Amino acid sequence: MNKETANLLEQHFDTAFAAPDGVAKLRELILTLAMQGGLVEQDTNDPPAGELLKELKAEKQKLIKEKNIKKSNPLPTINSEEIPYALPQGWEWVRLGELIELISGQHLTPDKYNENGIGHPYYTGPADFGAMHPHASRWTNIDRAMAIKDDILLTVKGAGVGKTNILSDETAAISRQLMALRVTRINRDYILRFLDTIFYELQALAVGIAIPGISRNDVLLRKVPLPPLPEQHRIVARIDQLMSRCDELEKLHKEREEQRLAVHAAAVRGLLNASDGSAWDFIEQHFSELYTVKENVAELRKTILQLSVMGRLVPQDPNDPPADELLKEIKAEKQRLIKEKKIKKPKPLPPIKPEEAAYERPIGWEWVRFGDMTTEIATGPFGSMIHKSDYVSDGIPLINPSHMVDGKIIHDSSVSVSHRMAKKLSSYRLFENDIVMARRGEMGRCAIVTTESNRFLCGTGSFVLRFIDNIDRQYILYLFKTEYVREYLGGNSVGTTMTNLNHGILNSMPILLPSFPEQHRIVTRIDQLMALCDTLEQKIEATTGKQTELLNAVMAQV
Repeated sequence: MNKETANLLEQHFDTAFAAPDGVAKLRELILTLAMQGGLVEQDTNDPPAGELLKELKAEKQKLIKEKNIKKSNPLPTINSEEIPYALPQGWEWVRLGELIELISGQHLTPDKYNENGIGHPYYTGPADFGAMHPHASRWTNIDRAMAIKDDILLTVKGAGVGKTNILSDETAAISRQLMALRVTRINRDYILRFLDTIFYELQALAVGIAIPGISRNDVLLRKVPLPPLPEQHRIVARIDQLMSRCDELEKLHKEREEQRLAVHAAAVRGLLNASDGSAWDFIEQHFSELYTVKENVAELRKTILQLSVMGRLVPQDPNDPPADELLKEIKAEKQRLIKEKKIKKPKPLPPIKPEEAAYERPIGWEWVRFGDMTTEIATGPFGSMIHKSDYVSDGIPLINPSHMVDGKIIHDSSVSVSHRMAKKLSSYRLFENDIVMARRGEMGRCAIVTTESNRFLCGTGSFVLRFIDNIDRQYILYLFKTEYVREYLGGNSVGTTMTNLNHGILNSMPILLPSFPEQHRIVTRIDQLMALCDTLEQKIEATTGKQTELLNAVMAQV
């Protein structure tokens, strides 16, 4: 490796620290350089790899003659078309099977092993792999498919194909999920690092649906760039040194991110709990430090919404009519609709108990049941009323939960019914300014009915929520995005395979109701702050994008 390459590699450590997944890419680069002869200097005094191969071949012949190993089938020669890149002088391209003895594992039935520590350890796959060495949970007295100390264990079946470990036991039996690679005269850790570089290659070779796996040939035929033995030792030492630095970088990065998240979490708790503005002042002072990761921006969005329904996002105006006046308007409108037989008389809802009030009531606000805020909560038609056979293209759309996206109705022309069918379902019509809400799946999912979606039909998986004019519909949408509402609905919903809401749960939900003017002010402020969050996320994406581009550019130079 020349000095220019060494300097560029050093630059990677600072660049990788800043870039997303930078350390992982740096690890990949280190291994790539190692396998291309670009990690350490070549030494002309090293005996070439060809001499090492001759020694290895002679050693194998001796072991075969002594019947210590079986004679294997000859492996195909590597032709020029297979060679992916040129190697330094003294290196050789060789099949992995020429460098190792490969021991396939064998399956043992439960009556052949025990969990009492009697016999040899019996390893069945990555589940037995610890941080450094395997840890046995089963043992056997069967002396078949045996690995010995310092063998490389390679997972060849299941989701962990390509994972490796080093056997520390003197002997161990291995299952058919594993193969043991026995290495002699070659630096075992060099082979281990080579296997790291072909992990995804081995994963791609795995075949089978239930338990994908690779064959012996998939292992034996891999092409290995083999350096002289002294250089193998130098490469492994240098990889270990650089990987140790990567470990330190990852640890430092994790500590910094945990600290940043913890500081932000504390500031957010302050916003939610403190009566003064000190926490918000802290966030403003440390804005550039706190909002460099999307996780913190996501938490800020949640906090903004939560503060809004607690009455802590905008100041109260003493000139606003109190919320109990708004409740009187809602009650009067309900009475009118009942009298005109447009809605049925609802059952009275119980008053809010003190223990149900999740947070302090601001001046002018009122704790109410959600049903008291609405003029009507209607459920979509029963599933028996509409079948897939009733669907037509470009008819009257049915609005199900999947059609509610970011507070808007995105209808599907294939999920619609004929005008004749729509007439039968006329009682389930949606009207402008209704809110249609999911009653199954994601809790709190809803959308406003606009002029475009006026007179569409409520689907079987939806509610229709109706209000008087003095309830801001956008405020309701934001309300249903809050953690408080989503947790309440999720915790009280019914159903095992799919979460479902019913009238009783939704009607009974305790909600803090602000005056109509304050609803407007809250919506305006949320819109402003959400736009700020959008800008923050765009800046984070731009910054991380530049960091990634820089890292890729430096990697390309190396």
